[in-house]
Amino acid sequence: MMLSHALRRSPLPPPALTRRLPPSAASPMSDRRQRLHELVLALLQQQEALELLDGDGHGPGTGLAAGAGGADPASWLERNRRLVQRYQALVRTAATLDALIDQEASGQF
Repeated sequence: MMLSHALRRSPLPPPALTRRLPPSAASPMSDRRQRLHELVLALLQQQEALELLDGDGHGPGTGLAAGAGGADPASWLERNRRLVQRYQALVRTAATLDALIDQEASGQF
């Protein structure tokens, strides 16, 4: 699936966080970083919900339902660990897709 197609499929508008450099100012490494950034954003848009890390037990499971003491620190640390692993998997997926695109474009596929 092409990146532009993935961005078009998403109900969210394309993120305006990326800043394009003129072709003369961009190095091969910054081009790759830009591609990875766009791939990660496209993969994030394909997710059902974007979950954020909890801090100090102020996320889900806190408040009145969790009792007066708040959430168990072990539970929110475990949740944060799982979220970080999930986002790391998205980044690895983007890097793999980028490498496959490079191989195909250079005829080494």
